[in-house]
Amino acid sequence: MQAVLVIAHRQPEQIIALAKELVPTFKVFIHLDTKMTVTSSQLEELDKLGVYYFSKIDVRWGGWSIGQVAVELFKVALKDPSITYLHLISGQDWPTKKPAEIARFFENSSKIYLSYFQANKVSKTGEKVIWWAKYYYPYDKLNRRTTFGKIYHRLNIMAQMILRVNKLKKLGYAEDQIYSGANWVDLPRDVAEFVIKDFDSNKRLRQLLSTSAFADEFWLPTVLCNIPKYYQRIDQNIHRYIILEKRHGSRPAILDETDLRPIQAGDYFWARKVVFGISDKLVKGLEN
Repeated sequence: MQAVLVIAHRQPEQIIALAKELVPTFKVFIHLDTKMTVTSSQLEELDKLGVYYFSKIDVRWGGWSIGQVAVELFKVALKDPSITYLHLISGQDWPTKKPAEIARFFENSSKIYLSYFQANKVSKTGEKVIWWAKYYYPYDKLNRRTTFGKIYHRLNIMAQMILRVNKLKKLGYAEDQIYSGANWVDLPRDVAEFVIKDFDSNKRLRQLLSTSAFADEFWLPTVLCNIPKYYQRIDQNIHRYIILEKRHGSRPAILDETDLRPIQAGDYFWARKVVFGISDKLVKGLEN
């Protein structure tokens, strides 16, 4: 049996619709952001579907909190001994193929589907990605998306550069050991068990992640790319259709019916971001 782990933060009706698509092919585990408003009738619908859901963490953009949600989801799913493979998606993902077809592809697979790059070799939005791990950030408490948060972010980096702060050196990491990549992954059970055991026992790793920016994207790439027996199992084709440009007021783009043909022509299992009210024609096209 395979599990789909869903990090949800809005639109409970869309989450219910997603669960209906996935059940019973997959066992579904959902974390509902504590900021979400979910009615008792909506929870009853999830109960009827046999979905395991919980609400534990207030997810803050740019902080480690979204990574901690992934940790909690892995832990819950791994309590079920029947789970052999785990897929981590967002509540704004949508399957691009029939769930049974997706499950068949991963059945008996030992591959790790994970995107990665060395953080010291890539820049984003004018900043070296390695800076997000090298310096200290409080984004589980401070709202990075506000005007103040954006100004603070730039000044914070400048100040730490001037003061020659190097958290990586303090924790015993070399820059070339730090990898980043998409948070969305597909893992065999043995790998999921390893990364959770490592997380719980590795205080240095937890210190790195809890004080970094966008730390959820550092966690699994940094752990798995530094261990040869896991690194050789990684396939960077994560089978996800994501447009990294701004559309419908969002980056990554909110997908619409213009994405249907590219999705159908490509090697994808999940499409993101899907937002009901904007992506309805796309969803209908995928279901047909």
